[in-house]
Amino acid sequence: MSDKYSDIINMPHHVSQRRGKMSRHSRAAQFASFAALTGLEEALDEASWRYGKKDGRDGSSEQRARTVISR
Repeated sequence: MSDKYSDIINMPHHVSQRRGKMSRHSRAAQFASFAALTGLEEALDEASWRYGKKDGRDGSSEQRARTVISR
């Protein structure tokens, strides 16, 4: 390991005195919106392939694909 972080690597983890530990359920809910984007690119490629050019580079087919996916 680099000496770059040697001054902080063994410090104790901070635990807030004001706020309690967040439950796993609450933490999952907080980050769920990021998980919703997983697979978006593949879905757009699939819809572009179905409704237009196979490489998905045509602007009109991409717009149609986005319309289909957003329904």
